[in-house]
Amino acid sequence: MLVKIWSDVRCPFCYIGKKKFEAALEKFPQKDQVVVEWKSFQLDPTLKTDTSLSTLDYFVKTKGVSEEQARQMFSGATQMAREAGIDFNLEDSVPANSFMAHRLIQLAKSKDLGNEIEEVLFKAHFEEAKNIDDIKVLVQVATSIGLNAEEVENTLKSDAFAYEVKQDEMEARNIGVSGVPFFVFEDKYAVSGAQSSEAFLQNLEKSWEEYLRKNPKLEISEGDSCATDGTCN
Repeated sequence: MLVKIWSDVRCPFCYIGKKKFEAALEKFPQKDQVVVEWKSFQLDPTLKTDTSLSTLDYFVKTKGVSEEQARQMFSGATQMAREAGIDFNLEDSVPANSFMAHRLIQLAKSKDLGNEIEEVLFKAHFEEAKNIDDIKVLVQVATSIGLNAEEVENTLKSDAFAYEVKQDEMEARNIGVSGVPFFVFEDKYAVSGAQSSEAFLQNLEKSWEEYLRKNPKLEISEGDSCATDGTCN
């Protein structure tokens, strides 16, 4: 059963949503038969990385709110993250363009490491306040999950996987995605936002029923036969 997840590693609710979805998946009896496909979605493609600003400074500067209001908003998101088992450091996180990080995600996906790269990128951005638009940082993050440093560096210094990022975003637009996180279960049910683990579990259960309707279990009448190991009975 396929679950597609559109997200941006700059989005705090995407990280929270990931954790809540994973908590639901742990309770799902058929979890070993669920395939998760991460999809790229840039919230602010025009953002220029600025390491001289913290995300708090950037938020105040671009959103037209006071520092006190920004701190209150950050506090709310931090509390939600804590409840999901994440230790946010939002105020010190770097306002960085995520396009290069998305290309790294696409590289990792090609090697069946999509979930692993998402986790370490979220952690780097939101907990460790690292610049996810810096090649050295991304190489370090990538090698921590087993990717080859030279391949990662060469990939990021080229335009490799830019097309795949754009294709994910085009697919999102075609199905009406306007914000992330956005979860699509078996191309039948969708969940928008970092909802509760219970909501995710309900959608997993509904989607499993849909999956079984499309892929009914083969009923076999047993008779005399030979197996691949050469035994016959």
